[in-house]
Amino acid sequence: MLIDGNAVLHRAYYALPDWRNRSGEATAGVYGFLSMLMKAIDELKPTHLAIAFDNPEPTFRHEMYVGYQSNREKERQVSEDIWGQVEKLKEIFRRIEVPVYSVAGFEADDVIGTVANQCTEQGDGCEVVIITGDKDLMQLVNEKIKLFMPQKGFSDNVIVDEEKVMEKLGVHPNQVVDYKGLVGDSSDNYPGAAGIGPKTAVHLLAEFGGLDRIYENIGGIGELVRNKLVNGYEAAKLSQRLAMIRRDAPVTYDGEKCKIPDPEKFTQVFGELKYKSLVRRTGENEDKKKELQEKLF
Repeated sequence: MLIDGNAVLHRAYYALPDWRNRSGEATAGVYGFLSMLMKAIDELKPTHLAIAFDNPEPTFRHEMYVGYQSNREKERQVSEDIWGQVEKLKEIFRRIEVPVYSVAGFEADDVIGTVANQCTEQGDGCEVVIITGDKDLMQLVNEKIKLFMPQKGFSDNVIVDEEKVMEKLGVHPNQVVDYKGLVGDSSDNYPGAAGIGPKTAVHLLAEFGGLDRIYENIGGIGELVRNKLVNGYEAAKLSQRLAMIRRDAPVTYDGEKCKIPDPEKFTQVFGELKYKSLVRRTGENEDKKKELQEKLF
């Protein structure tokens, strides 16, 4: 089970009230994240677990396109409370002994793509489920990799397989990057081919298969759409490169270190954090949980 740390933290933070500790520090994101983690562990019963967070440094995508995510500056200022909780979560996972991956110059998406790829290529029947709310990760979906996407707060979780990607976007997982190349992405602020919307993109990809094949056969496309594609060629190719999740980030999956920790570690750390409701949700022996609760609460 791989967790898209930033995506889950944002969802957790906004799904709960503005809880703060006595020092005025926001705590809703941390609690919500851990609550979602326990729910996912209970539902999916993974044998291995790792978390990936974005690194605060600019990535290769910012070097590729100066406008990449430039529209998020206001969001960064508004959500300063959220970013302050990342380090708290990293420390919690260090204590529980859950590996946290974060690589300078790469996004968490690239780290997840790399780790998932390494895991499934080990030839031991490994299957990966990625906890995320980010549709960009749909490009990773295949027979061995699926997404686990919360729909409302922490409830109504949906397993996204190849069929579900087709249902949601209208394209196959291996076409998601080309789809993004055509339509762009307003959340990451890259353009796509101006004037090409989702319906047109889906139609073109259904007919030609991929972005390169569309341009190879551009002479047979209607004049109105053809002109938009010709004018938007450079933007479409740039957007395609920006959308593509890397599978070669400098990180190495270690199956031994990623084994799911003993429930006692979750129980102990949650107890020290005074998260009584989370202590009750661990897989720890009931007598041990009761003993810990008596000591800590």
